[in-house]
Amino acid sequence: MPFEPPVTFNIADWFLDARVREGRGDRVAIRTDDRDWTYAEVRSLANRYGCLLKKAGVEPEQRVVVALPDGPEFAAALFGALKIGAVGVMVNPAQPPESIEYFLGYTRAAAVFTGAEHAEVFREKAPASPILKRIFVLGEDDLEAGSDELETFPTHRDDAAIWLFSGGTTGKPKAAVQSHTSYANSTVCYAHGVLGIGERDVTISIPKLYFGYAMGSNLFFPFSVGGSAVLFPENVTADVLFEKIERHRPTILVNVPKMVHMMVEHADAASRDLSSLRLATSAGEALPVELHRRWDEAFGVELLDGLGTAEMWHIFLSNRPGRVRPGTIGEVVPGFEVEVRDESGAAVLDGEVGTLWVRGNSRAIGYWQRMERTKQAFVCEWYVSGDMVSRDAGGYFTYRGRADDMLKVGGKWLSPGEVESCLLEHPAVAEAAVVGVTNEAGLTVPRACVVRRDGLAEDETLAEGLRAWVRERLEPYKYPREVVFMEALPRTHLGKVDRGALRTVKGGGA
Repeated sequence: MPFEPPVTFNIADWFLDARVREGRGDRVAIRTDDRDWTYAEVRSLANRYGCLLKKAGVEPEQRVVVALPDGPEFAAALFGALKIGAVGVMVNPAQPPESIEYFLGYTRAAAVFTGAEHAEVFREKAPASPILKRIFVLGEDDLEAGSDELETFPTHRDDAAIWLFSGGTTGKPKAAVQSHTSYANSTVCYAHGVLGIGERDVTISIPKLYFGYAMGSNLFFPFSVGGSAVLFPENVTADVLFEKIERHRPTILVNVPKMVHMMVEHADAASRDLSSLRLATSAGEALPVELHRRWDEAFGVELLDGLGTAEMWHIFLSNRPGRVRPGTIGEVVPGFEVEVRDESGAAVLDGEVGTLWVRGNSRAIGYWQRMERTKQAFVCEWYVSGDMVSRDAGGYFTYRGRADDMLKVGGKWLSPGEVESCLLEHPAVAEAAVVGVTNEAGLTVPRACVVRRDGLAEDETLAEGLRAWVRERLEPYKYPREVVFMEALPRTHLGKVDRGALRTVKGGGA
């Protein structure tokens, strides 16, 4: 069932302060390599950060940018902003200066929390925000100078709480404005109802907290039940991740397909200890069935692939513990409704591909300063996604691709994910992405961008071998007319494959 909070409702109180009131203040909330942080300590730090924001003149409903590495300070900055009624905006601090300038201008941020290594670029781009009052710098400013007592602002449940940026591969990121209700609703429906998260769970995440998927799974979800989150600032590699899992013994791994690939390909995968994990999740991109098979073979940890969006905050389609179907994004999460519709808005038959429509209590208010796009995407109670899916008779959904990534070749629909999964089964292929390009005749044809396994040279023999591999296993029209070999696939600010960039790279042989 959807979660219906009281009219006066603030998620900083619901996720954090409530744990202290329940008598769980001494429980471990955050685990770092240096030390553990209790709920009482995180609450005290959040109160201090909130007091600093108030002293700087930040008011309710103004935006506060959190551009910090993962750690207790990130949690404190976010919860501190929420506690004074401000709106959190999570930003990757390592972005190029022009991106920082865009985010400061677009959000009209009133305050920024960042680290010393990124402070200079934020100071340089500060004029982009006409109301910026203060840049707080971790390591330079005394961020514990405020009082550890702070009364939570009585926000309305429908007030904006946190902006989430779309993971689109083209154009400037747009912000989905999400309410306090949304974050609590998805936590109850997905984290409690599907993952069965409890106070003994310890989470660890590959994506960093500025990504809404990680902020939920590796901060809000464990905090909602008195569990704990492992936070670390390092960039995640397979070696780093294996070491953190063996050190902190998490029970839930928040994963993405790119890291699934890196883990299963690791030379020492068979000897690494993942026995503490009871499950792992995957989202952000489609998880190829071949990659899922390799994961099961390598680790034997149940992997729940699912789909969520910034517009509906977090996962609303998911595989379930005990009934995972590789190659699918699972079933509808209780509390949400999902339909597959055609271009006219009519429901399609099971097995047919259509646009994903979803509704539930986690729907965004709209896009900030994007009225035309808001009117297209939010239709009454429904969010009309750009994702193409199909549903089988058993209620399982299969992801077919973004609407603008789907290809029509020879008058027939082609799902890039299907060809990518096929290519991944080839022993020479480490990663693959398929996009549509226009050939000399003006027709759309599939282009496969391939990262080879170590030690394998690129040549036309391998390119033709990959084309033949797909022709033999899929319908003939689906084979890639072009094969482009790359050292690595380009990715967006959220780590997704940048398909727009792949359409502009130099083409391969046809």
